[in-house]
Order: sequence, then C-alpha cells, then structure tokens
Amino acid sequence: MRILIVGPSWVGDMVMAQTLFQCLKQRHPDCQIDVLAPDWSRPILERMPEVHAALSFPFGHGVFDLAGRRRIGKSLAGQYDQAILLPNSLKSALVPFFAGIPKRTGWKGELRYGLLNDLRTLDKQRYPLMIERFMALAYEPGAALAQPYPRPRLEIDPVSRAAALEKFGLSLDRPVLVLCPGAEFGEAKRWPAEHYAAVADAKIRAGWQVWLFGSKNDHQVGETIREELLPGLQEEAVNLAGETSLAEAIDLMFCADAVVSNDSGLMHVAAALNRPLVAVYGSTSPQFTPPLAEQVEIVRLGLDCSPCFERTCRFGHYNCLRDLQPQPVLDALQRLAGEPLADPLPQEH
Repeated sequence: MRILIVGPSWVGDMVMAQTLFQCLKQRHPDCQIDVLAPDWSRPILERMPEVHAALSFPFGHGVFDLAGRRRIGKSLAGQYDQAILLPNSLKSALVPFFAGIPKRTGWKGELRYGLLNDLRTLDKQRYPLMIERFMALAYEPGAALAQPYPRPRLEIDPVSRAAALEKFGLSLDRPVLVLCPGAEFGEAKRWPAEHYAAVADAKIRAGWQVWLFGSKNDHQVGETIREELLPGLQEEAVNLAGETSLAEAIDLMFCADAVVSNDSGLMHVAAALNRPLVAVYGSTSPQFTPPLAEQVEIVRLGLDCSPCFERTCRFGHYNCLRDLQPQPVLDALQRLAGEPLADPLPQEH
C-alpha cells in the first residue's frame, strides 16, 4: 500500500504529523509513506523512520498556481493507493485530485467537495488535540484511536551531529541549555529577552553553557540576550539563531541537557528529541498543541485574557508573558533535573 501525505506548512505541525505516520505503520506495517511538503521540511522528514521519501512541493504558503499543481499531480499519477491531506485548504486537495489517487482522505474544509472522496466532518469535541485530528485520518470514520497515543521521535545521525559540533566550534564540556526565544506567529508568543537573559545568567553561573536557536528573524533577540550578560558570562552563550540550517539545529539540539522555548516549532522539535523541556506559554494554550515528551514542564500565568490566540496583544500590555518572571522557569528546570530548588533570583531580575 502506497500512501501520499500532503504535509502541513509549519515546523511544529510537521513534527506532530509523525503521529499519523506512526498510526499508519501500526495499521499497515508494510505501507510506503511519501510526504509532499515544502523543501524546508526535508530535514524533519529525513529523521522520521516511517517516511519513505520527502517529495518537493515548490509552492510557498498561500501560492495557488493551478497549472503547477496540475503538473505535479500528473507526474504522480498511478503511484499511490491513498492520499491523506493534513491542510484543510482547497489548494492542498488539487495535487491528489489531478494525480487520480483512488482514495483521497481529509477533513471537510474550503469547498473540497468532489476533490476528496473520503471527506470527514471534524468533531472538535471528540478530537480536541491537533495530533488526534491527524491520527484520526489513519482510521475509518468514527473508529477509536489506539491508546496510548504515539509521540513524535526524531532520529539523529551521530556523524552529522559531530559534523555540526565541529562546524560551529562547540564542545560538550559543560551542560548545555538551549534557549529558543523566537516564535514565527508573533510577539504574543515571545517571552521577553530580558527574562531569557536572566535564565541564561543563572545557569551559566551554575556551570552551564547556553546555545540560542531560531531563524534569521530571531538572530537579533539572541544578540540582545547575550548583551544582557556580564563580560565573562557572554563567552558561555553562543547565538546560533539564523546561523544553522534546520538540519544542524535539530542535530545540535539533541545535545541539550535542557531546553527553554516559547510555543514554537522548535519547542516541538525539542520534544520529539526527548530533551528535558520547559515550554513557556502566553497567548496560546497547551490544550491544543502541547509538547509531546516525557520530561516537560509547562509554565504559564493563565490570565483571564489568555489564551487569546492573537499575534499581538489587543490590550498592548503582553502581561501574559511580561509578568511571567524567570524564577518559575528556573524552578521548572531544577525539577526536570531532579535537583532541589535554588535560591530566588535577586529582585532586579
């Protein structure tokens, strides 16, 4: 059985999609799973043992290009028994339709009647988690999901990890704290840089080193965090945001002894690498897309106005994150390490 997955457009969603692949392999051990997805996602898919091939999808988020989608669809004709669509958009249904794939499965979305012939109606109460909505597409409509739920697990090649360490001149002579201070969704998901700096300061003083990860857009906040540190401490903080490829970031993150992250794609990568993780939530909620790992601490204030799921704070204060002080995050890191709680930070932090 050959299955084509039309993959999602975001890092975290692609990581969580592995739960679907795992369910398909449980039901059909000999099935071949190919994923049609943007090229940026290849490093993630290559680290999922369930995936046979990552197929390049050249259109950016929001690009329609009917002729291009028809061309890709025709090139895939006759190769698959089923297509499963994770996006709910109309355009995501075009390639499987043009490919003539016999069974085309997905949730009811943007006017996809006729394009999908296994069209499901989503019961959000029954499937409150995103992974449940992905996993359900591996089963017949109404079927119970297998328990316990699988968790994403990315596999790392030690050779590529060693190459990344050498390329960036990194060593593992001190415990590694990874900080992921960015979030593509917007400011309402970004814990303030000065709070990250306070955490970095405390851990470096305790004998750790700090690696900062993110996209090119996050490089400046990484620099801001480093600049908050005193001379002598800055040397133990390395800003890798925008410097690494996604593949290198994944391999290097596997070296982390602990990770602190906003609700972001890299949060889900850290969880899939099974790193001890402190996830900081502000405008969003762990009730829909929680990090799926064994060693996770969720830190949030839970103000009356959150979660709002807005990119920017409607009140302009961002108190759900600004008022969330570094101490609860440091306490969470101590709990993950099984260590007694440290003395509180000085009041100026």
